Amino acid sequence: MRIVLIGPVYPYKGGISHYTSLLCRALRQKHEVIMVSYKMQYPKFLFKKEQKDYSNKSFQVDDTKYWIHTANPINLFLAARRIRKLRPDAVILQWWHPYFAPCYRILATLLGEIPLLITCHNVFPHERFPLDRFLTRMVLKRADGYIVQSHLDEKDLLTVKPDANYVVTPHPTYNAFKMKNMSRAEARELLAVGHDSPMLLFFGFVREYKGLKYLLDALPEVKKRIPDISLWVVGDFGDDKDVYLEQIERNRIGDNIRLVEGYVPDQEVEKYFAAADLVVLPYVSATQSGIVQIAYGFDKPVVVTDVGGLPDVVRHKETGYVVPSGNAQEIAKAVISFYQEDRETDWESNIRKQAAEFSWETMVERMEKCFFNI
Repeated sequence: MRIVLIGPVYPYKGGISHYTSLLCRALRQKHEVIMVSYKMQYPKFLFKKEQKDYSNKSFQVDDTKYWIHTANPINLFLAARRIRKLRPDAVILQWWHPYFAPCYRILATLLGEIPLLITCHNVFPHERFPLDRFLTRMVLKRADGYIVQSHLDEKDLLTVKPDANYVVTPHPTYNAFKMKNMSRAEARELLAVGHDSPMLLFFGFVREYKGLKYLLDALPEVKKRIPDISLWVVGDFGDDKDVYLEQIERNRIGDNIRLVEGYVPDQEVEKYFAAADLVVLPYVSATQSGIVQIAYGFDKPVVVTDVGGLPDVVRHKETGYVVPSGNAQEIAKAVISFYQEDRETDWESNIRKQAAEFSWETMVERMEKCFFNI
């Protein structure tokens, strides 16, 4: 089939960009795929930080067409005409935020009869606002098929389009960050972490819905049982960094915290996951998370909360723990249990055994059976 795939790819930063790149590569194993990305993704007044990272080309997609200016209707008319000239059998669109609603609605209308599939990274945004349902419905009701990656998104999709034709498939594993195949010992040497020192990792943008405060409240209890525990918080803070710093001081855990603030380039990701024992996602809300799948790419177990699609991809006490959200005591209990019961080797083996379930090839096969009759 000839497929046009629309979404962010290198040099755009972030998980959606990585996802789109890997999806394109997987589809290209069996189909002709034309990658169409943005010449302008977000206007600077909406997204003030740097949107691009040219430092690492490992996620670069060959022959990408940077055709779409998301805020220019004339450009969208021209981009749609270019896509129609390609005569694709289908267009696959990446959806994760209602900002793109006007852009995508125009494109969907101009593409006419070409079958439109939408990959829903989130049906609704993590941080809701009054018009988000209207804007989401404006785009999603135009599609012919949908890929959702959690049962929460499945339910949300059906509130927008009750008769939707969709497939639920787990977020695939991010193996691509394993660039140097770094050992645990090598990674810990780079980070100056002792070989036997227990190390937790919280990774990614620090936002309120990600529940870091509950992990910080859990750490004093963990510290009582495991005095030399270290928690690495690696990611970009928003405007509320001081709130977390005050919490760290109040809980007297400063000696156990390592802050690595700012955007982490792709080639720097490996050392943090390779060095860690356990990756913790204490989220208050979620649909799914690429962080779990990065952890699985390094055979690392996780602690997640029972929100969104996180329990869908974690087998409790086999590949990690699923604990109640907003509960510091249960997070502490899970971390202590992990170390006291020495589960690491068995859980790493379990993660490797389920690798096929979370492969990009499996996702493509599910898409083909549902939408392309292959």
